[in-house]
Amino acid sequence: MEGDENSSPRSPLEGESSPRHPNSLNPVPPVLGREGLIDRTQFIRIIIQALYSLDYRKAAALLELESGVHLDSPEYTSLLFDTMAGRWDECVAIINSIDELEAEVRATACFLVRKEQFLELLGSGDGLLPAKDVLWKRIASLDMDRRKVHKLARSLISSEGILTEENMVSRRIKLLLDLVELLPPWVRVPSGRLEHLVETAVLKQTSSCFYHNSPDAVTLYVDHECSQEQIPSKCIQTLYDHNNEVWFVQFSNNGEYLATSSRDCTAIIWMVKDDDTVLLKHILEGHMKPISFVAWSPDDTMLLTCGNEEALKLWDVETGMCKLTFTSLVNRTISSCAWFPNSDKIVCGSSEPYNCIFTCDLEGKELEVWQGERMPKVSDLAVTPDGCCLISICSSREIWIRDFPRGKERFIREDHSIASLSLSRDGQSLIVNLNSEEIHLWKVNATSDVPDKFRGHKQGKYVIRSCFGGSNCLFIASGSEDSQIYIWQRHHETPIKVLSGHSKTVNCVSWNPTKPHMLASASDDDTVRIWVANRNPTKIFT
Repeated sequence: MEGDENSSPRSPLEGESSPRHPNSLNPVPPVLGREGLIDRTQFIRIIIQALYSLDYRKAAALLELESGVHLDSPEYTSLLFDTMAGRWDECVAIINSIDELEAEVRATACFLVRKEQFLELLGSGDGLLPAKDVLWKRIASLDMDRRKVHKLARSLISSEGILTEENMVSRRIKLLLDLVELLPPWVRVPSGRLEHLVETAVLKQTSSCFYHNSPDAVTLYVDHECSQEQIPSKCIQTLYDHNNEVWFVQFSNNGEYLATSSRDCTAIIWMVKDDDTVLLKHILEGHMKPISFVAWSPDDTMLLTCGNEEALKLWDVETGMCKLTFTSLVNRTISSCAWFPNSDKIVCGSSEPYNCIFTCDLEGKELEVWQGERMPKVSDLAVTPDGCCLISICSSREIWIRDFPRGKERFIREDHSIASLSLSRDGQSLIVNLNSEEIHLWKVNATSDVPDKFRGHKQGKYVIRSCFGGSNCLFIASGSEDSQIYIWQRHHETPIKVLSGHSKTVNCVSWNPTKPHMLASASDDDTVRIWVANRNPTKIFT
């Protein structure tokens, strides 16, 4: 009767097919959106759930009243009260009334209910016979793994003792939550569903945006779209401190330093300033031959340097002093090295006097060696940030991935020679530069034998190094033999940006891991260039 305080609009969940707005005689459309893809009732329920989760309880209750749509389905409401009251037959009846449940899921849900009934009877102190009756008449008849039934039967002998009322309430709440996980989502709107839908849409838009390169939250008011200004493209500083070709460049893990190495037999540590320019900190002298590789320790307190037919040296970043020359390795040609995540152990690849991969501590003591007659030459290697996988380039055309904990090995074979290897910051992906003028991206733990491919740069004679970079490592950058820098969005094989400025081959690039708008490049023109996005205007230095 109109005006009765106990009356309420009938919920569409109870069978209303054409809902009406309380203040209108016209039916409310059952679907929303330009394409008519959004179910109105579901949409309102999700909004109500979001309002409750935001603690706007009055607004949520008012929306329920005004829309005639309730957050909780009748099935969930009944299941809630029946579970907390211990009305087990009614709980099973509700579960059996849900038509779309698969037989296995239905059996599991009914088992959970009857199991709780059994255990509560057993814990009541005088319910042994009723508990046996539930076990053999209710539980044993379910299509369940017999071992679960036998386990319950054993508890008849080893009872856990009297069940307190407090324990009983917490057990029933847990049962309700477990049942909700099994039942269809319409029975109870999943927590955080609106946030998940919005976040999924945002991620989809940012991942498909060619130029998205910011860790900041994006606006929800309009569809997401970035301009090219997000990509490092303006050279703000050219470094002339090396006296010969610069072969390697790499930012530290915290983005506060930059290391470069050169054919002039020196390496340099630079400090990254707040305005994105860099300032010389230390010139590392002591090598007698060109330095082709540097590697930052994970804690950024140390730096390794090595080169062809050259000693491996360990440097203190703060003082610029050489902490150790690995004298036990002086007769070996170290082609590459990498750190383990705790910064107290390294792995190296050696090709002379014999091919091997070995680990050693920071005193130069060998810990483990992989070698043998069939061990191929190792040209580059990396360790995943969790320390679980060693990745190396072998025989110039093979990628060897070794899983340390399980001892498993995986080989990826390329059709062309591999010049270099680079690993993403999360350790999930790797890229290799091929002399066929392609860059291939592989997933470290995937079984696919088809890589993502990137084309456009020039590479045939020299070692060219690429890198992941930008926000969430959404980009790949590479040097090139045509004196330019190429940048790809990792979901597209053609470059989105080509940077000009160097006059000779660009050997290596590095993207600042904490400043996604900042990139460094090293070239045979004896210089290092610092590039930033145009959206961060700053004074130009040379």
